[in-house]
Amino acid sequence: MSDNTTLTVPALQERVNAIFRNAGLNETQAGALARVIVAGERDACKSHGIYRIEGALRTVKAGKVKPDAVPELLLQEGSAIVKVNAKGGFANPAFELGLPALVERTRSCGLAALVINDCTHFSALWSEAEALTEQGLAGLVMCPSYATVAPTGGNKPLLGTNPFAFAWPRVGQPPYVFDFATSVAARGEIELHRRAGKSLPEGWAIDADGNPTTDPEAALAGAMLPFGGHKGSAIGTMIELLAGIMIGDLTSPEVLDYLGTTTLAPFHGELIIAFSPEAFAAGRPGNPFARAETLFEAIVGQGARLPSQRRYVARAKSEADGITLTDVEIKQLERLFALGLEAVA
Repeated sequence: MSDNTTLTVPALQERVNAIFRNAGLNETQAGALARVIVAGERDACKSHGIYRIEGALRTVKAGKVKPDAVPELLLQEGSAIVKVNAKGGFANPAFELGLPALVERTRSCGLAALVINDCTHFSALWSEAEALTEQGLAGLVMCPSYATVAPTGGNKPLLGTNPFAFAWPRVGQPPYVFDFATSVAARGEIELHRRAGKSLPEGWAIDADGNPTTDPEAALAGAMLPFGGHKGSAIGTMIELLAGIMIGDLTSPEVLDYLGTTTLAPFHGELIIAFSPEAFAAGRPGNPFARAETLFEAIVGQGARLPSQRRYVARAKSEADGITLTDVEIKQLERLFALGLEAVA
């Protein structure tokens, strides 16, 4: 007898949506969360798949996110800045609300930005970057987190994992997308190592005394390290400035002060910048999309891999064959649906 269950993408989305609705989220919040969580599971990004449901529910139960929030779109005539106040809800429905206006302003101005304020964020950023490419636009997406990363040369948490994503549209092929934490690894990866009883690779983290550690428990009690040493530390700081201070929202230390814990999803803002490659290249020789393909072909021609290729292979398999979950995962989904907020501490 198989210990696995295979569900279609829509079927899993329906289950996840039902869990959130049963826990008291309105359809605006539940639908957006279900879409992004199932997208993670579909693309074999387990650290941002159904694993994230429990944390989202825990944050609702703690009163740190509003399950019935309805985000508000704020437009200023003639401005390339689109703002959405998430009203204390999750970032995902706020992004979905602001996307059409962001696309319209980008096509009009060549460049535009979407600022999301007062939101709770837990998901990967590639889904938002990809949404821009579906409209023929390139984009940058970034946000702070809570203080869990020590700056290079430091020994205590100060910066967030501060994810950063970029996407470029391609004709007839999946877009070029990268999405990574500015820490060596996402905090979710360390938590997955802890749950699996596995040691961390060296160079991922330090313990509470500032000493290198491969113990996930010690790492979670200490601090993660930025990728690339001082380079990752500088990029993480840039994100604090652009997607925290510049947009009038919380920085990672302020988020941790507000929450008092790293067991809840962080509350802060988010910055999305969209570009029209055609507008930027206007009046110059060559088609920007064709020229980009020449670059991509040269990269692949050397035997290198474009970022997200494994994710796209997993996506194609999931869409064709369904998403396979273990018996433990299915039972957890059933438990979360049956108990709602009572299922989480």
